[in-house]
Amino acid sequence: MATEKFEKGLDTRREVLGADYVNASIENADEFTMPLQQLVTEYCWGDVWQREGLSLKVRSMLNLAMITALNRPHELKLHVRGALNNGLTREEIREVLMQTAIYCGVPAAIDSFRVARAVFEEVDAASKD
Repeated sequence: MATEKFEKGLDTRREVLGADYVNASIENADEFTMPLQQLVTEYCWGDVWQREGLSLKVRSMLNLAMITALNRPHELKLHVRGALNNGLTREEIREVLMQTAIYCGVPAAIDSFRVARAVFEEVDAASKD
């Protein structure tokens, strides 16, 4: 059963990550994975991302750094797109990743630069269509 927090979370999640991705995540969830989708949507997107104190842009910056530190390229790709949606420039994304090179390690930052560049190429190709 969808709660108000779940619905608010879905709205924010769609705003940041894109409706196609989020809708597919929910639609493709099965009996095993739906509890995780509900948890992520309610508590990550419906609670923490809804809090006052940090803008969506700052939250995206933090996510890029933390996901780089955790070496999670699939999630990083998703959050690079989200960062662009939240108003970060490519230069700001680059600077976040440069910061991670020093504090998280050069190999992690190199992988993150590769992922970010691939997202930028996809975005550029889509904008030409």
